[in-house]
Amino acid sequence: MIQPNSEISQDLSKEISVRQKAFRRLSRRMKMEEEDDTKVLFGTRISEGHQNYVLMYNMLTGIRIAVGRVSAKPDRPLVEEDFWAAHKLAFDVIGDELTPGAKYDFKFKDYAPWVFRALRERFGIDPADYLISLTSKYILSELASAGKSGSFFYYSRDYRFIIKTIHHTEHKFMRKILKQYHDHVSSNPDTLLCRYYGLHRVKLPHGRKIHFVVMGNVLPPNKDIHATYDLKGSTQGRFLPEQELKKNPYAVLKDLNWQERKVKLLLGPKKRKLFVTQLLRDVKLLVRLNIMDYSLMIGIHDMLRGNKDNVRNSTLQTFQASNKAIPPDTKLAERRASMMKRRESKAMAYRKVIMEANPDRLNASELPDTPFEERRNCVFYSNDGGFQATDEKDRPSPSLYYMGIIDILTPYDLKKKSEHFFKSMAQDKNEISAVKPKTYGNRFMTFVATKALEHNEDIPHEYEIDT
Repeated sequence: MIQPNSEISQDLSKEISVRQKAFRRLSRRMKMEEEDDTKVLFGTRISEGHQNYVLMYNMLTGIRIAVGRVSAKPDRPLVEEDFWAAHKLAFDVIGDELTPGAKYDFKFKDYAPWVFRALRERFGIDPADYLISLTSKYILSELASAGKSGSFFYYSRDYRFIIKTIHHTEHKFMRKILKQYHDHVSSNPDTLLCRYYGLHRVKLPHGRKIHFVVMGNVLPPNKDIHATYDLKGSTQGRFLPEQELKKNPYAVLKDLNWQERKVKLLLGPKKRKLFVTQLLRDVKLLVRLNIMDYSLMIGIHDMLRGNKDNVRNSTLQTFQASNKAIPPDTKLAERRASMMKRRESKAMAYRKVIMEANPDRLNASELPDTPFEERRNCVFYSNDGGFQATDEKDRPSPSLYYMGIIDILTPYDLKKKSEHFFKSMAQDKNEISAVKPKTYGNRFMTFVATKALEHNEDIPHEYEIDT
């Protein structure tokens, strides 16, 4: 039966009304998403021309080309020359047969590429995953500003890798110890030492040379860290005041905070032996290499609290580094320069347009919800990316520890010897940070065994470096 025209008109009106409402809702949602896309969690947007933006763009471009090149070559055994090799690349806006066009002019140096390729393979890092993680979005955390050492920290988009700028002397020292480091981590797959994946240098035209390392992040992408500690075994200057904690409740705490809060690592006999044995091996290497001033970083995840506090959402922000080498309207700029008969090179025409290009937007990061595959290769990262606490009967307890020895590029050189001399005149020479490597190692292991661990009855002298 055919409906009267009036009924058809009513149905059509209803349908139009429903669709109009749906369209308005969609329009509002799209507008909100567009507004959210321009927001940052804190701080200011890093736009084109900002020093850190240019630095990061050059870093990731150099890594993409250098690492991609060595990864594409057939595997071969390492030779002695590989540990001192340095490959140079020059980038500009035009490009050549060796390097593609880049947004800025800069020079890039890749140190010991074959050795770091071997280290990445040893640590279970897939070359393609490595490049994908490092050449897209960057997460800037609170540590992405000049710290006490003057270094800058940047996190890869998935919170998997850290790029850290280092001093020229640290770069020289790393190259000096690279062979011993490589041999140690190769024979100690469960090492707690910081995992280095690359050593590089960038240089801007008429600018300074900036050395940096790529290393693994001790902290996980999929878990909130409810407390982070940096333990050296020293007491002088090793306390974070309460007023600082009020400003930032998730700031990194130190040795005296650990003792004041009566925090302990809850590790049963089996895990305790694994931990102390490996820590001792790693510290003995550092003593042999004349290294001091390192720390044991410990991130603690309370499994009962889980991720409900949204800690990561309050401590991370991002910026997007564009992969576009040249904006699309450079041909117009070339024609304009030619018509005006200006003595402009092709590169200069490109640069003018690039400088007028719109900056990329900062976006909130979407972090992975599972630990990365390579973390399962190490016993200390095998429990959901960390090392789960256990009781004295080796039964699981509701805490996850994320641990690693960091800052391992400081030798006991003339500078540190001078620091020891002057500080010991006013402070207890046994408690200051700058002490001889063997003294530092013994003090470090003593603190971990007696102050950090809940139980140490079964390791009365095992932690001592000099038996």
